[in-house]
Amino acid sequence: MILPIVLYGNPVLRMKCQPVTQVTDEIRKLAADMMETMHDARGVGLAAPQVAVAIQMAVIEVPPTDQSVTVLRVNGEDKTLAETQPVIFLNPKLVLDNTKATGEEGCLSIPHLRYDVRRAGVVKVTYQTLEGETVTMEADGLLGRAFQHEIDHLNGILFTDRLSAASKLGAQRKLKRLVQEWKEEGWTCAQQTREGDEEEDGE
Repeated sequence: MILPIVLYGNPVLRMKCQPVTQVTDEIRKLAADMMETMHDARGVGLAAPQVAVAIQMAVIEVPPTDQSVTVLRVNGEDKTLAETQPVIFLNPKLVLDNTKATGEEGCLSIPHLRYDVRRAGVVKVTYQTLEGETVTMEADGLLGRAFQHEIDHLNGILFTDRLSAASKLGAQRKLKRLVQEWKEEGWTCAQQTREGDEEEDGE
């Protein structure tokens, strides 16, 4: 089932999400619905608070043709995108390396807004799966960026919070205009968006 994606301004996007202590049928259904919702919105990632559920769960699917991912290991073994995607992860713990990479990001909760964001170049994420396994994944490129973006969501952080001071000022002005446009179009903070302009790194 396709779920409504909440928009910028909804308080749930600023909540620190609660850990998932038990994988229930409801959690599995939510994960499946989030995957369907992400695909419908043509994003590469979606976090539970973006569908108004404040728990530590998110989904990611980077296309297997993506060329930006050059580091991808699962529990220490080299893997391909085709072998590892999609990723449904719970209760993630994130370790960042010392390298930096700048890339353009968008967000399905903030349609029509894209900015370059400087993040860690390589990440190591330890998380739980729906099957109860603990997995450690190392990644760079779009996958590494998507992990950082979605885990930010689980901590109430938006990609606009990561912008440089100059970019943040511009983004704040654009956000005010966007919110006004949404109101004029009759959108609410829980309005689902299907504009689809977040094809790469819309999360």
